[in-house]
Amino acid sequence: MSLPPLPHPTVPTPACTCTPAAPEAPAPAPVGVCEPDGAAGRFGPTHALVLLIAVLGLGTCLFLAGTELDTVFALLGGCGAIGAATLTAAGGGRRLMSIFVEAAVRSGAGK
Repeated sequence: MSLPPLPHPTVPTPACTCTPAAPEAPAPAPVGVCEPDGAAGRFGPTHALVLLIAVLGLGTCLFLAGTELDTVFALLGGCGAIGAATLTAAGGGRRLMSIFVEAAVRSGAGK
């Protein structure tokens, strides 16, 4: 069975619609390169809700599997610390990250 040929548009369509192309631009941007208004890299309330549900679900599953509460809290706290460090580093908070690292090193050294 062969499929009928697809109709081709008579007018060329722009590859990226997030920014209008300037008339003197030599070629449009490749498909999938531009992002809408920088919202893709931000941590929003939807992300927080998903992470909250994931942490609560993971904690519940660990508890129902017979893990002690101290261990559950330690594991979830470690996951939260790793997530906070990742968000801080990805968000450009190098100064804040250096403060956290310095505090961790000092507490580990017993000062």
